[in-house]
Formats: sequence, structure tokens, C-alpha cells
Amino acid sequence: MPRCTPRTTLDRLRTPRRFPKFLKAASICVLVAGLLSPLTQAAAAGGTAGLAANDYCGGQCSDILPPGENGNATLAQIFLNQVFGTQPDHAEDQLGPYSNLAAGYSTLTDDKINTFFNDASFGVASDQVASTTKPGGRTDVTIVRDKKSGVPHITGTTRYGTEYGAGYAAAQDRLWLMDVFRHVGRGQLTSFAGGAPSNQGLEQEFWRNAPYTEADLQAQIDSATANAGARGAQALADANAYLDGINSYIDASDSGRYFPGEYVLTGHKDAITNAGTIDHFKLTDLVALASVIGALFGSGGGGEVNNALSLLAAQSQYGVTEGTKVWESFRERNDPEAALTVHDGESFPYATKPDTAQGEALPDAGSVAQEPLVYDRTGSAGTAKATGASATAAATTLTSAKRGMSNALVVSGKATASGHPIAVFGPQTGYFAPQLLMLQEIQGPGLSARGASFAGLSMYVELGRGQDYSWSATTSGQDIIDTYAVELCQDDYHYLYHGTCTAMDKVERTNSWKPTTADGTAAGSYRMQVYRTKYGPVEYRATVGGKKVAYTTLRSSYMHEADSIIGFQMLNDPDYVKSPGTFQSAVQHINYTFNWFYADSAHTAYYNSGDNPVRASGVDAEFPVWAQAAYEWQNWDPATNTAAYTPASAHPNSVDQDYYISWNNKQAKDYTSAPWGDGSVHRGNLLEDRVKKLAAAGGVTRSALTRAMADAALADLRAEDVLPKLLQVVKSSPVTDTAAAAAVTKLSDWVTAGARRKETSAGSKTYANADAIRILDAWWPLMVKAEFAPGLGTDLYTAFTANLPIDESPSAAHGPTGAHAGSSFQYGWWSYVDKDIRAVLGQPVQGGLAQKYCGGGSLSACRDILISTLKTAAGLTAAQVYPGDDQCSAGDQWCADSIVQRALGGIKHGRITWQNRPTYQQVVEYTSHR
Repeated sequence: MPRCTPRTTLDRLRTPRRFPKFLKAASICVLVAGLLSPLTQAAAAGGTAGLAANDYCGGQCSDILPPGENGNATLAQIFLNQVFGTQPDHAEDQLGPYSNLAAGYSTLTDDKINTFFNDASFGVASDQVASTTKPGGRTDVTIVRDKKSGVPHITGTTRYGTEYGAGYAAAQDRLWLMDVFRHVGRGQLTSFAGGAPSNQGLEQEFWRNAPYTEADLQAQIDSATANAGARGAQALADANAYLDGINSYIDASDSGRYFPGEYVLTGHKDAITNAGTIDHFKLTDLVALASVIGALFGSGGGGEVNNALSLLAAQSQYGVTEGTKVWESFRERNDPEAALTVHDGESFPYATKPDTAQGEALPDAGSVAQEPLVYDRTGSAGTAKATGASATAAATTLTSAKRGMSNALVVSGKATASGHPIAVFGPQTGYFAPQLLMLQEIQGPGLSARGASFAGLSMYVELGRGQDYSWSATTSGQDIIDTYAVELCQDDYHYLYHGTCTAMDKVERTNSWKPTTADGTAAGSYRMQVYRTKYGPVEYRATVGGKKVAYTTLRSSYMHEADSIIGFQMLNDPDYVKSPGTFQSAVQHINYTFNWFYADSAHTAYYNSGDNPVRASGVDAEFPVWAQAAYEWQNWDPATNTAAYTPASAHPNSVDQDYYISWNNKQAKDYTSAPWGDGSVHRGNLLEDRVKKLAAAGGVTRSALTRAMADAALADLRAEDVLPKLLQVVKSSPVTDTAAAAAVTKLSDWVTAGARRKETSAGSKTYANADAIRILDAWWPLMVKAEFAPGLGTDLYTAFTANLPIDESPSAAHGPTGAHAGSSFQYGWWSYVDKDIRAVLGQPVQGGLAQKYCGGGSLSACRDILISTLKTAAGLTAAQVYPGDDQCSAGDQWCADSIVQRALGGIKHGRITWQNRPTYQQVVEYTSHR
């Protein structure tokens, strides 16, 4: 234990505003000592464990998950972190290696990979065992933690014991986070953790999507397990054992007083008397957790009302025929220039445009109003920050531009040096402290895997490796959400269902909070209210042809948040997954929208999962349709929200393609994804260009593929794929203005240098080509508006920006963590600019925009616009381009881009340099197969 500082010195130290007055008291040394001691006793060091014999990776499997495995901290550890910056063991020991790849990738060799990653081999060498635990005193399970990263390696002799150990280990590493997110899923975060505006926005965002009652949550458990036969029964038994392990740790940590300190800081436990309780987990908590994860990463679609509004604006601007043509060109449903994951030319038609749309229910102009979620605000719930958080949450929930993230690079053995496939892949889940994901190895009857799982759902490894195969996923985003216009009758809370006036179901959640040590937000409260119909929750009110309607959203995974458990169970079962075909069969049981990738020693595979509803003939999935039997999903049963789904063969799938890439780009030819922006320039191109070149040259190694990923992670998509064409227009005549000429030189030099946002040297916190980066960051939004707004008109330009934001630079506030999120360039107008500029230059364009916009199609006029906006951008100071926030001072470019581990608990971590890559990542190359 560190030496305790005398009280006289402590009183002179800065005490964080969020900490209790008792931390200033004379008893601080006694308190710290008392809280640290049980933790030391709980981690019994020593023991032996050997490397597993069932590992076919030959030491060539690696992974990384920052900031660290340990996401729990006692009150004393939180205090020491806040005041002195000390870190609990294994709280951030993966953050440095992860960050360092940005500077070190260019000289990476295979033997240096584990400088930046963990060894993901099964088992722990005896001299690397840090601790051995028999959770709950059980004899049928052991948790061994390794010295390097503290990852739990769970080995059981019974199925129950194995899952019990998984639950116990999860609580050891993520108890507070699990508790936070079970309350998020239930729409009760503010009452649990405090009324900060960010907490209000978070619970509103997810509860609007999944306003479940306790009975709804239980019904989903019953349905998922009952419909899956023996595997369903096993999943239920596994979940109950997992819960027993979690609750055993809760009891042990409570009595031993080494529970997470956040429970004290939020008022749930008393640090002196230990009064208060930490509620046990139950099965319905797991469904609430799953609903949050599914909404974040696995629910493509929605946005039909916004689509309708922009279509109406286009028709108003250009007339119905030309306006529709313009709208379709910006929508890019099936752009022929889009980067594809399945690139062999095979077609997988889904959600395609019908020849003649049937049942469309477009709103009357000016009639659309978003359905309120929050009522009866009191106290701090009525502040401008609180209402602003509500508006942001609603916009995030209702858009089709879901922040999916994640990437994958997979190369067939035909193109590798060893003849074995190589994969570098993983999910971008944002950056949190503690991280949403956690690492584990689980070995027991019917279970053999290592990898990452979402905290609280780690009864199975969700992304990782088995004995002789690895798998990963990216968010796919195909449309499994439709919007229905239900005609109102009697009043605003009754609607016609198959001709019968039917009452809507009102679901409410009332939350209140008061200031705590952790969150000093003043007392407040509000009531959340959602009206539900058989066609899903009400999201908007409007009129259609003068008739009053409510627009509802129906998601195929709604009321089915637990169904995917069977697929994950199969992925962990070594007796089930033995080949590409059995892998594809396993992920077919996952109803969320993901792209799944597989690699073993001989084969690679891909499959796109999700319950894709079979729509009625003539229904256009882009727009709202009437809630009538003729336009419902085929065989739809509203009592269970089940329907006919497209067969597995209709989902994009492939085995042993020469290579696969995915960065949330288009899956395959004719397979329409719900978000806008799948056009000629997409961040998927950053991977496509690099991996295609590697595969064509052959001799690919693990380090070469990792270098390709890391290089793409530092690339500015706009600068690499669009800026050269913009400069071509600008340089079509000599640039005589000195300010513009200087800017052009800087931008040109940056492109020549590789168009990366990269430090001058490791840790310099200064970008090479910093002026060029500043100029482009300032120029892009000015240029886009000047290029398109005059031709589109203000209303249509604004409507299109609601469908697709114009930019997503690293310093912008976007993604699940807001600013400092790492993930960038997922959504933007780069394809529009690319196609328009190429058209103005007279270059061939497939799937071009309906009109030329830059300068009305005149090269000289377009050039004038570009130079004018470039001069304005170049004249903006760094402080104007990067105005500063709660993390960074104005003008600090590197800091504005930097990645922050957003605190979901009491432990804070330092910023790391920007890189656009998966949060959890694997590098794998198997040497043999069973």
C-alpha cells in the first residue's frame, strides 16, 4: 500500500469537486488502509496452469482491448486515481501498447506484433500465473489470471461451474458498468447514477427504442429458450449459473468491503457503516443489457420519416419527376462504384426499389411533429442542457445513420506467405473507462473460446477465437426497421388495426435524482412516456392526405433481444463450429444486423446476419407505409412480432474469396443498406485499396496486414480520396492569389506525404502537415455548402444534411462517445463531392448525381467557389477551427482529435493519439486444424 500522506498535506491538495467531504477528513489514512486490505486478501497469488493442448494457433493469435481488463476500483483506489493519478492493477496496461501502434506500425514485423497486442493463446504458462481463485469456494471451476494483462482464464469441470466462474469473473472486472447498463436498458439510469444531462440523454436514447416492461423482458427469455429446443434449455441453465456467479461476487465483495467505490459515491453504500445494498442480478437484467447493445451496434434501418421529408423537399424544389430523380441520386441505394465486401459480382437483392411503390404514406407538408418522450420536468430536468440532451438523444435514435463502426481485413491463404489465411479484425465500440467489452478465456464442457464479450453478457465469448478458428463482426446496417402510418380514430391514442379502433398501450417510467458525490446535478425528475401499438412504438405524429396518423417504428428484433444467445452459444462450442459452413450456420441464429468473418488454417468465410423481414410486394422500405394488412411483413404475427424472413442463401455470404474487407460499407451488389452514403468514396475504400494491393502481390504476413490496417487508421479519407480531385480543379488554371496558392501547396504536400493525421514523432502531440490538416478541417464544411446549397436550395440542402451529415472528422462530436471517439469518416458527403467534381472535370462517373452542382457545372465557376472557400478556410486560426472543449484548450489540434476513454466510473485515463481502428482487435493466423 502507498505511504499515506499526512492530513496537513492532503488539505493542501486539490480535492476533486466530485468527491465527498469525508475524503478531506483526518480519518482518510485509516479509510484508505481499510478499503485496500480486503482487495489484497481477495486476490490470492500463485498457483500453476499450463498452456492448453487444444490450441491450434501455434502462438500466432493476438488481441488487444484498451484501457485494461480491470474495470472495478474500490473507493480508495478511485481516490488515489483522482488525486495522484495512480491506476489499479491492470486498469490501463493495454492502453499504451494499443496507442503505440500508431507510431510503430511502419516498421512492424511478425516477431514484434505482441509488443502492441496480447498473446491470445489458450491457457497461462505456470510462470505467468498472477492469481488462482476458486470462486464461491467451488471445486468445479478455477479462475486463473495472467501477470501481463490480468485476463481471467476460466476452466470448469462442469458446465454449471464454468458458467458460474464466468459470471464471477465478469463481476470482478465490470460490476459497476454492468449495473449502469442494466439501468440504461430499463430507462432508469438517472435514478441510479445521477441526473447529469448525459445520463438523461443516454437513458432516453435507449428507452425510446426498447420501452419494455418487466413482463416484456421475461417473455423474451421464455420465447428465446422455448423455441430453441435443447440449446434453449442449455442457454437458460447457462444464464442462471452465470447469474449465480455474479451474485456470489456481489455478496463476497459486500461483506469483504471491496465492492466498486462508485456505489459509495452515488449513495448506494455507506463507506463507514457499509449500510446499503447492491441489488442482485436477475435474468431480465440480461435482456435489458442486450437491448442496449443491440440498439447500439446491431439494429439497421429506420429514418423513413426523414427520407420522406427530404423527398418532399426535392419534389418541391424540382417538381415531382426531377425531384424524385435528384433524391434517388443522393440516396445511392445501390451505387455501382461502392466498395463491396462480397466483390465477386454475386447479387443479393434486398430492400430494392420497387417498380411501382405500393402503400406509401408520405406526410402532408409541414405536418410532422416528433412524439415527445419526456414530460413533467422538475428541477434540473428543465435546464437548457437537459432539454438539449433530450433533443440529441431523439435525433440519434430516429436516424438511419447508426454508428456501427468496426472493421475487418481477411486474406485467403492463396495470397499469404504461409499458405494459411490471415485476419486482422474487431469491433469499434467506442472508448470507455471501463470498456464496454471485457476479455476472458472460457474452457469447460461444450465451451472452448477466448475473446471479448459485452460486460454482463459474457456467459459466452461473443467475438474471439475457438480452438482452431477465429471470428469477428462489423455492424452491417441493412434495413430491419420499418415505419408504419397508423390511422387514428376516436382520439390521439386510438388507432385502426385491421378496421377495429384499438387503444394504444402507454408505458411510463418516472425517474428522479438528487445530488451525490459522483454527480452534483441538482435535484430533478421527469416522466418518460411511450405509446405502443401493434406496429411498434409511436415516434411521430402527422397528417397524410388530411388524415391524422401516428408514425410507428417496427424492428424485427423488437421483443427478441435474447434470441441471439443461441448463435453465440454455438460459436463457443468446439463440437459445433468445425468449418466455414458450420460457422455460417451458427451466426444465422443471430438476429442482429452484423457482418461476420471467419478464419481457420485453411479457409475464410463471411455471412451477413439479421432477421430480414420479407416485405409485401411493392413496398418501398425507404418510406413510411400504411398500417394495413396489405403492406405488413409477410406472415407477420403482432402478438409475437415474428414474420417471414429472407432465407440464409439470400443474405450476402461467401467462402474463400481472395480477400474480404469491411468498414460498415456495402455488403454486396444489390443489397441495400439503410444508412445513406454508400457511394464512390467510403471509409471502406481505405481498406479495399490497401488489402487488394497486398492480396494481388501475394506473400501477405500478419505484420503486413496489420500495417495496412494501421495505415488506414491514420488516413484522412477526404484527403486521400477526394482532395486530389479538388486540387485538380483548383490547379486547372494558375493560382495567382498568394494566400490560396500557399494553401494549395500545403495541401498538395500533405497528399504527397500520404494524407495521414500522424504525429511528427511518437508522443510529440503535434501533427506533421498540421497546417494542411487545419485547412482541410476548416475547408470541407465551407466547400460542401458552397458547392451544393445554391443548386439544391436551402430547404433541400438542410433536409439532405438530416439524412447524411456532411462531415465526420476526428475532432467532430459523433459516435457513441461524442467527441474524442476515435471512429471517424463513417458518414459524410465525400461521395457526393467526388462524383460532382469528377462530373465537372468531365471524367466518367457511374451512378452520378442527377445534376452538376459545383459552379452549376462550369469548371471555371466551380474553381472560383473552391478557391474562395479555401481562402476563407486558410484564414481561420487553429483556435477557430478547434474551439476547445472539456478536454482540450482552444487551438490544440492534436488534443481535439485525441481519443478519450470516457469515464463511466471513477477511474480516469490519459488521452491517446487519434487512430481510426477497432477497440478490440485480433490478429490471427492458424497453423493447423483438428
